[in-house]
Amino acid sequence: MQQMMHTFFSAIGFVTISFIIFTSFSNLAEKQNTETNESETTEIVNLPQVVKPIPPITNPSFAGEPMPLNMDTKERLDRELSVNTYWHSSTILNIKNAHKYFPIMEPILAEMGVPDDFKYLAVAESNLRNVQSSAKAKGFWQFRKLAAKELGLEVNEEVDERYHIEKATKAAAGYLKKLYKRFGSWANAAAAYNVGPTNFAKTLKNQKEKSFYDVNVNDETGRYLFRLIAIKEIMKNPVNYGFYLEPQDMYEKIDHVYYVEVKQSVSDWAAFAKHNGVSYRMLKYYNPWLRTGKLTVINNTYKIKLPRNS
Repeated sequence: MQQMMHTFFSAIGFVTISFIIFTSFSNLAEKQNTETNESETTEIVNLPQVVKPIPPITNPSFAGEPMPLNMDTKERLDRELSVNTYWHSSTILNIKNAHKYFPIMEPILAEMGVPDDFKYLAVAESNLRNVQSSAKAKGFWQFRKLAAKELGLEVNEEVDERYHIEKATKAAAGYLKKLYKRFGSWANAAAAYNVGPTNFAKTLKNQKEKSFYDVNVNDETGRYLFRLIAIKEIMKNPVNYGFYLEPQDMYEKIDHVYYVEVKQSVSDWAAFAKHNGVSYRMLKYYNPWLRTGKLTVINNTYKIKLPRNS
């Protein structure tokens, strides 16, 4: 019996000591967590960062056409100004690229009679890069293959002029002029460019409206023109939106170039590049529309752009 009692009290003592130890560790862990949370909170509060809402644009417009101001349009524009202002990496790269590519686009748009603001459409479409979308639209202006061919661009295995900035810009300008003539405003032309003229015409007819600003469309198209206005505003006035770039920060203009006419097939672009004193990489950098390592020429002449002093 005494042995049993001794065992019993020993067990009680062990449990009691264990409880005390467990409680002590729990309290210590809780204290450490509290201190950590307080420290994290303090760090967040003291971050050297100020995020403010974007002030509204007084008289927003696109392509010389004023944007109608109401609760809806103000909120939609505010969304795009906020997104593109605080999407730092994308916006700053667009500003750098604009210094390189806008001087090529601007005279073409002017020659074609298309408002200069449409250079910002290429920013919205591709971030001024020769990219491919999930729908297989390609180039700065994001043409699909059939549309590109209808607009006079050559698209095949070896050549894809959707990646030719001068020719693609001219094709885009011609297309926008047709859309303007059909839909009566540059705002409508931009919307039709995004959603397609057939779909846009059907939307206007079904909703008995005449303006993009008055129709209810899918989210992408509904944001499109407001995105163009926002991009234009930010890129024209970058300092107002917190983007400080010096001239040396900008990408170089493509102005120190010369052209080599090619009237016969080229079996090896690498050999052609070496013959002209440039690397294969730089040949493709200046001529991204050349899609393979060779070129078949049949009753045609191609102008190959090459850098001077390379």
